[in-house]
Amino acid sequence: MSFEVLTVAQMAAADNFAAMAGTPTLTLMENAGRAVADAIAARFAPCAVTVLCGPGNNGGDGFVVARLLAGRGFAVRVGAFEAYAGDAAAMADRWQGATEILSPKLLDGAALVVDGLFGAGLSRSLSGAAHDVVAALGETQIPVVAIDLPSGVAGDTGRVLGDTAILAALTVTFFRKKPAHLLLPGRDLCGEIMVADIGITDGALELIRPILTENTPAMWGAKFPWPSAEGHKYGRGHCVVVSGPAPATGAARLAARAALRVGAGLVSVASPLDAVAVNAAHLTAIMIKPFDGARGLADLFDDPRLGTVVMGPGLGVHEDTRELVETALAGPPWRRIVLDADALSAFEDDPGALFRILRPGAAILTPHEGEFERLFPGLLDKSASKLEAARTAAARAGAVVLLKGSDTVIARPSSKEGGGGATINANAPPTLATAGSGDVLAGLIGGLFAQGMEAGSAAAAAAWLHGDAAGRFGPGLIAEDLSEILPESLAALRP
Repeated sequence: MSFEVLTVAQMAAADNFAAMAGTPTLTLMENAGRAVADAIAARFAPCAVTVLCGPGNNGGDGFVVARLLAGRGFAVRVGAFEAYAGDAAAMADRWQGATEILSPKLLDGAALVVDGLFGAGLSRSLSGAAHDVVAALGETQIPVVAIDLPSGVAGDTGRVLGDTAILAALTVTFFRKKPAHLLLPGRDLCGEIMVADIGITDGALELIRPILTENTPAMWGAKFPWPSAEGHKYGRGHCVVVSGPAPATGAARLAARAALRVGAGLVSVASPLDAVAVNAAHLTAIMIKPFDGARGLADLFDDPRLGTVVMGPGLGVHEDTRELVETALAGPPWRRIVLDADALSAFEDDPGALFRILRPGAAILTPHEGEFERLFPGLLDKSASKLEAARTAAARAGAVVLLKGSDTVIARPSSKEGGGGATINANAPPTLATAGSGDVLAGLIGGLFAQGMEAGSAAAAAAWLHGDAAGRFGPGLIAEDLSEILPESLAALRP
């Protein structure tokens, strides 16, 4: 399964690579149109279909679709612009039927619409006749098949340009997905997404060297820390989750149970003295390690076996939390740390103080958008996309940043501002929007981190398992269910 994701510019480079390798661009266009026509014929019986053809190559693809569907018994109407050039003009000439000027009247009587107006390269909002048709289409229940990307969506950001965009039932794209197929709201506007082979070889990837991926087990599955026959619990890492005070202990226990479920050999909850009794009453396989304030936590962390720490869930946003985080980060250089929730918000007044003490490769930050704003004020608003914001944040912090949401982005740091690689997780169902699910995710990351997965892979694998488990459970999910159903996800993942 391919997992590389290409920007609009990289896809253009892939097209050029194919042409240089001997596949004419006209052949690529014919193959693209054929892939769309085949997808339509496999899903729809012959019916009245309107094909909307834009002025560029997307429109050329549309003319191919129109010609091939007409040959398969569909009653085809084509709405087109007045003039075409290049390959699009050649395909317009091959269309033997009538063409009509774009207008909402083209929708009359249509049982299906093919959106060939604008693909992933759109850089401005829809206007004129194209806007009018798309707006009118949005008032109907006519199913739409989009070529490459629903018109009105920016390919590199997933954002809607202007005030309207196509809502597709099916989107057929080519060679590899683009960011908008994974980032919201673009992903939701695509409907089912199909990636078609149009004759571009994987040699194009060697030239392009994409650093953006879709989060799938194909990325990190070979690195997953499965138990070995000769292994033992001490070889599978010790993850410590730092608990909040007595009234706020549940979050740490959710994280600790997730770390244990995902395979950490030993898991402990470091508990403030006032919370020892309540934590002990709820935990069995997970150990309790009492501590008293930052000094007590420092004494606890003198134990070199405590190699991975999860901090934040239920700690509270105050100076004490900041001192605890600084204490953990002052430990030996091999200690790994996952910072979530309150451990991040405690540095709102001085995010740089946190970034200066993070160790490259040894820290993962897991903010939701509110926490992200506290650490990186204004960055989301001024960035072109969530992806760009996460990559910039990872470079600024010098740590892996997992920016949570239905389109979670996991970004790695690099030496240049915003220059690190990233992966987009797209399997998270809406049911994960429930109290405590983020605490479970932090625990999953910590459990994998403790077992030796490097930071980016641990974060990506945990995000995927988190979404997969939620999808398996279905409606009615609460955070406690995630660790209980996780074995099903692990069993399906194991080779």
